[in-house]
Amino acid sequence: MIRIIALALFCLGNILTTVQAQESSDRSVLHPASYWKTYKDSSVQCFLCPRRCVIASGQRGFCTVRMNKGGKLYSLGYANPVAIHIDPIEKKPFFHVSPGASVYSLAVAGCNMRCVFCQNWQISQSKPDEAQSYELSPNEAVSQTVQNNCRFIAYTYTEPTVFYEYMIDIARLAKIRGIKNTMHTCGYINQEPLTELLKYMDAVNVDLKGFSNQVYAKIGQMAQLEPVLETLKIIRNSGVWLEITCLLIPGLNDESSKIREMCEWIRVNLGKDVPVHFSRFLPAFRLMNLPPTPLEKLEEAYKIAKAAGLEYVYIGNVPGHPGESTYCPKCTRMIVKRIGYEILENKIKNGKCSFCGQEIAGRWDL
Repeated sequence: MIRIIALALFCLGNILTTVQAQESSDRSVLHPASYWKTYKDSSVQCFLCPRRCVIASGQRGFCTVRMNKGGKLYSLGYANPVAIHIDPIEKKPFFHVSPGASVYSLAVAGCNMRCVFCQNWQISQSKPDEAQSYELSPNEAVSQTVQNNCRFIAYTYTEPTVFYEYMIDIARLAKIRGIKNTMHTCGYINQEPLTELLKYMDAVNVDLKGFSNQVYAKIGQMAQLEPVLETLKIIRNSGVWLEITCLLIPGLNDESSKIREMCEWIRVNLGKDVPVHFSRFLPAFRLMNLPPTPLEKLEEAYKIAKAAGLEYVYIGNVPGHPGESTYCPKCTRMIVKRIGYEILENKIKNGKCSFCGQEIAGRWDL
């Protein structure tokens, strides 16, 4: 009998189908890590993300997933996901990729950020060898994707960078089987591993958590903005489809001047056709004291982005708002009507607006 896996999904939504996996009985399995070097004292330095952790023997990096054992770096996040789900692609969110498609989504515990507002903190702030997890090999993950009639895999919910080896092995196999790979990431990854990963990716959504080092230092525990901006440019230049999500948090990253600066940077450095999602903050984790983002602030950000020249701007986490839908940048007609994750109308034909023929940026036929 196929069993439902709904481990630590919390706010991740309703289960749409079922998948199977075997419960892990050994949580101490180590898998060789990539991108590191060793020193004479048996410490190692990890080069996967900009933190570049120097890790003593027997210790872990900041993400808690990568461990030094005897002068070699290993991942604890290989083939032991804590969450597996079938989602609509709009939930990632991708609004310009195959509307209505089903996506096989998975996550491993851990993260290289410490965001105080994390909606999935129960799994992102856990260690992979201590969280309840399941054994699922890359081949099994791809087979489950096919069996559940999904054309996409999404590496999501936590930070996929920290289970890099597992993700890239799945992605390679998926590509052979004709399955498309996507991920939702904080973008805190170094250039070399990112470039290798993008060979297998079809679409990436990056969380842009603010537009200053002060914001990143505060919410990500001494993270920096510049590596994320570099990630955005590398993805855009690679030809992989890019969308951006900005969670607006009252009093933390919702300053109008910074939103304007961010939008202008996106237009100049990435292009006016990169979709930007302004998402509503809901109290969570260590920010339970803050109110939800006022609708007026989200609508102000929307107007700022449009005034800056961005063509595809969205308001998220406000089901039923007109800002969920896609509008043609030429004739301004609604061409994809959404309520929540449901597609009510799709007027894009062969990648073009069916009303005026304007080409609409996206990956509509993946």
